[in-house]
Amino acid sequence: MSEKFSPTLRIGDLSDFIAPSQACVVSLKGLKSTAKKPDNPQVSSTSNQQTEPVKISLKDCLACSGCITSAETVMLEKQSLDEFLTNINKGRAVIVSLSPQSRASLALHFGISPLQVFKKLTTFLKSLGIKAVFDTSCSRDLTLIESCNEFITRYGQSQTSDGEKSKCSMPMLSSACPGWICYAEKQLGSYILPYISSVKSPQQTIGAIIKCHLCQTMGFRPEEVYHVTIMPCYDKKLEAAREDFVIQVESGDAFHATEGVRITEVDSVLTSGEVLDLIQLKGVDFKALEESPLDRMLTNVSEEGHLYGVPGSSGGYAATIFRYAAKTLFGKEIKGPLDYRIIRNADFRELTLEVDGKVVLKFALCYGFQNLQNIVRKVKMGKCDYQFVEVMACPSGCLNGGGQIKPKLGQSPKELIKSLEAIYMEKVLEADPFDNPIVKRLYDEWLQQPGSEKAKKHMHTEYHPVVKSITAQLHNW
Repeated sequence: MSEKFSPTLRIGDLSDFIAPSQACVVSLKGLKSTAKKPDNPQVSSTSNQQTEPVKISLKDCLACSGCITSAETVMLEKQSLDEFLTNINKGRAVIVSLSPQSRASLALHFGISPLQVFKKLTTFLKSLGIKAVFDTSCSRDLTLIESCNEFITRYGQSQTSDGEKSKCSMPMLSSACPGWICYAEKQLGSYILPYISSVKSPQQTIGAIIKCHLCQTMGFRPEEVYHVTIMPCYDKKLEAAREDFVIQVESGDAFHATEGVRITEVDSVLTSGEVLDLIQLKGVDFKALEESPLDRMLTNVSEEGHLYGVPGSSGGYAATIFRYAAKTLFGKEIKGPLDYRIIRNADFRELTLEVDGKVVLKFALCYGFQNLQNIVRKVKMGKCDYQFVEVMACPSGCLNGGGQIKPKLGQSPKELIKSLEAIYMEKVLEADPFDNPIVKRLYDEWLQQPGSEKAKKHMHTEYHPVVKSITAQLHNW
């Protein structure tokens, strides 16, 4: 087992009801039977078959109905440092998008602020030949606005007398975590998928912005751009490989791409730990690097040079939507910190809004698969009274992703998370996503307004239940 398995993937560590299957469609590919049917039907004939080498891709993993995800056990041919450096050497227009969780991980490791990390990393990456280094905090603000709009729409549907609409509207479950999405598609199927938000994750959103809109401004055709994200999670590699996030260019498409080409929103994903490996590979004294100006085109940075964003180690979905819903639906503007109530543990918390003594909004943060099972059961039984749940597969959320830099010698995982949470917003100004001037410009120039047809095309997606292969299940008997 890989040492880099994320908490999402350590099936043996899960204290819940997930039963890992041995079914895998990959194992059946390339098999050519040359043997007679065995006398004993319970004995597999695999050992009597001639096999051909099977090439495994990330997309094959997503087609499987076995494990939750297998990012670290798949041949990550297109998701490696070697592939990253090869594309730079080929002269591709390489653009990097950096997540705030990865900034925090690198900041803690080097003992500097996230802002310093961003500026020094810009210096380092551009010295390798990178064209631009952007900030997924910017695309996250766009996803938050789209999520707020979707919530208000679903809430309105839930208040109608149309029973079918009401049934499929609430609770709205967040969709930014690929580990959770893979699990929902493979193990929970159609009964849970209608409740999941259709808004893409910040990773895929920034990919769509770059490939479908921004590259024109930069003077590149979409197929010339090689887009790499730096993420806290190995499962993001799987997310980037989904067929749902490949754009097939057709005649009449608004962006200037060659007709017939297939454009991937995110071409490769590097984890925080892999970026550290790259820095060490190049023999760079990272703390001694000069600080370069940030690329303002897609970066949450003020005129004074300060980063800005929303608090919340996993993107602040529940908090942002809660404040917006309270103001939009009930005229209640909530200032200051939100009052979370711990229900089972620190990874399962509630937010409520009361009006005239009645609870009108009830949200939850649900991190880790053990807590997730409780939400799933309630939804299945029709007894979930939450209107929105921020779901993350990793305990403690994205800051605890399996791709983050590991604890130093003598440092416990709990101490690491506590330190990451403290540094996450260091020298980062808290700001309302609706006030983001870059997001406003993207709507004005491109998407028109939240929930528009263009926004739905580029910022939203669909999820699909993965039907278990009968052949694969028989293969296990």
